[in-house]
Amino acid sequence: MLSVLSYGRLVARAVLGGLSQTDGRDYSLITASYGFGKDFRKGILKKGMCYGDDACFIARHRTADVLGVADGVGGWRDYGVDPSQFSATLMRTCERLVKEGRFTPSNPVGVLTSGYYELLQNKVPLLGSSTACIVVLDRRSHRLHTCNLGDSGFLVVRGGEVVHRSDEQQHYFNTPFQLSIAPPGAEGVVLSDSPEAADSSSFDVQLGDIILTATDGLFDNMPDYMILQELKKLKTTNYDSILQTAQSIAKQAHDLAYDPNYMSPFAQFACDNGLNVRGGKPDDITVLLSIVAEYTD
Repeated sequence: MLSVLSYGRLVARAVLGGLSQTDGRDYSLITASYGFGKDFRKGILKKGMCYGDDACFIARHRTADVLGVADGVGGWRDYGVDPSQFSATLMRTCERLVKEGRFTPSNPVGVLTSGYYELLQNKVPLLGSSTACIVVLDRRSHRLHTCNLGDSGFLVVRGGEVVHRSDEQQHYFNTPFQLSIAPPGAEGVVLSDSPEAADSSSFDVQLGDIILTATDGLFDNMPDYMILQELKKLKTTNYDSILQTAQSIAKQAHDLAYDPNYMSPFAQFACDNGLNVRGGKPDDITVLLSIVAEYTD
């Protein structure tokens, strides 16, 4: 038989549990961006801004906060096509759809699909390819809805540990899933995946959770333990503190990318695929760093 004291503790826990599950507060994301183009030029976030061939957006709507990153496929440059145009236009289009309210928070694949189909319908084809990752926080339900196509992605960190992460999608080594628009007659030659092929997930988040959304330039050069070490420095939800941590992560990834003696995650993956590779992977790097906080106007 339970003692009165033990029973009281159980009731208290149940009540507290009920309060946490019915938390009436809206949540939001406080987000900072930082990145580098492969040509060493530091990017400054503005609408549709690219870090090299990467692009990103941060958008707010009355029901949700939405983030996106895209990595333009650099191989198009060999055919006289600027790879950044495709990724930047895709992200700008998704951002506009969010701000116009033409999306459902629980369906980030819908945002990506609508944005991609708008590009397909352009009278003048915008040739190119890119990976894409979109993260949506539903303010009222406190759920994070994500979709990831390719090898960009996200991490959710709570209590110093990774509690959720995206799954990387590769056709084969260093060939990620990607959205593409090919020249007429070359549709069957250029690798192209459907936006509906994106890996999707939905889960609850808590106040104080850290969400890191980034292109492969980060994940190919920094393993989880290094990223977590940097995130330990983030102590507040102050925007300047978040920006400083995003800068620190991007700079460290950038430095490692040009270290010929460093055994990077990319080099390890290459070795696992039978290639004798060592060093970092020079690439564009985009980092969006967010903290889940109570919503304020």
